Amino acid sequence: MSGYLIKDTTKEEREKIVEESLGNMLGSCDGCASGLADMYQDYIDGKRELRDINMEFNAHYVMNDDRPERNSCTVL
Repeated sequence: MSGYLIKDTTKEEREKIVEESLGNMLGSCDGCASGLADMYQDYIDGKRELRDINMEFNAHYVMNDDRPERNSCTVL
């Protein structure tokens, strides 16, 4: 695989990139990992680049936008 851009990857490769980046999705988590996976669905589907998704997420964090409260993932 030559890169992470949509134009350089297949849908299957993008699914693998997200899966490997997020780690074990079946770990002892209270559901927050599935929210992260959903966040990257546009990338997997070839609609938005990773950079754009991450920039949007970071902008909400920096601006302290109100978001639904989430419990943290805890590895036991």
